[in-house]
Amino acid sequence: MSKRVCISLDAMGGDHGPTTVVPGAGLARERHPEMTFLMFGDEAILAPLVAAEPRLKGAVEIRHTTIAIAMDEKPSQAVRTGRGKSSMWRAIQAVKDGEADAAVSAGNTGALMAMSKICLKTLAGIERPAIACLWPTVRGESVVLDVGATIGTDAEHLVEMALMGAAMARIVFDLDKPTVGLLNVGTEEMKGNEAVKEAARRLRESDLPNMIYHGFVEGNDLGKGTVDVVVTEGFTGNIALKTAEGTAKQIGSYLRSAMSRTLSAKIGYLFARQAFKALRDKMNPSRANGGVFLGLEGIVIKSHGSEDAHGFAAAVDLAHDMARHDLMRTIRDMLELTPTAASS
Repeated sequence: MSKRVCISLDAMGGDHGPTTVVPGAGLARERHPEMTFLMFGDEAILAPLVAAEPRLKGAVEIRHTTIAIAMDEKPSQAVRTGRGKSSMWRAIQAVKDGEADAAVSAGNTGALMAMSKICLKTLAGIERPAIACLWPTVRGESVVLDVGATIGTDAEHLVEMALMGAAMARIVFDLDKPTVGLLNVGTEEMKGNEAVKEAARRLRESDLPNMIYHGFVEGNDLGKGTVDVVVTEGFTGNIALKTAEGTAKQIGSYLRSAMSRTLSAKIGYLFARQAFKALRDKMNPSRANGGVFLGLEGIVIKSHGSEDAHGFAAAVDLAHDMARHDLMRTIRDMLELTPTAASS
């Protein structure tokens, strides 16, 4: 029998709120019938939507909240107004209290990270949390982190992210020893800043039993899928993510323009448009929806705010997998196995 998993949902978060969250939860539960939900939000809005979703029958407990965090609200303001009583905070609190195995929100990223750090705290031995995403490659997918949790880093934080990223890859890709690379301006050992070079030394000398340190990787290795896990600091990672998203849209625009120039091209486009859409979506990291907040004393997943129900369901699927396969235990095991060479 599959392990029962309960997911807490910030039902009011994101651009579309409950009209995306509720059907998204239904889609996810169709794939994972053992899953149940705690939904936090306005009960008057949520109750009829849940009642109209047959896939959620008997699987949802609604907990009424009156405060929702706006998408443009500053994290400090969100914490002041929403601490203890907003749909976002209470979804996170459910994880801390052991009522839910993971929390999912499509709301304000900065507010979600701030509340998660305050409510859940960071794991022992982890300096700062990181956001990890699944990145499409020609080989399949890779884990890339950090894509925007913090700006600036040091060698210790890069090593921590390598361990957490490898733990996530072991679960998502079912790998015993995922390969890990540090994003750099070149693959030669003498290149890069001091933090990156020091992190490389520590990872190389540690020779961890449950991951393989590949070495430095460059920007073009992201799409190649050269390694299972790519580690970088949040400033660089977020720029890489936004660049990839923009490139996917740019290629889609170029294709539409090229296919509308002549009658024969227009006819060809009608037959091939689904293939072009699949290509654009495959190239766009944002379509692999769900950023994992790694380094916290609990599992929190950030869904893109503009996603539809299918996209939100993908984030719930990821939360389910992280909880069912015990991401927290896997990360703790990685940290405990880390020899002194990786932390000094």
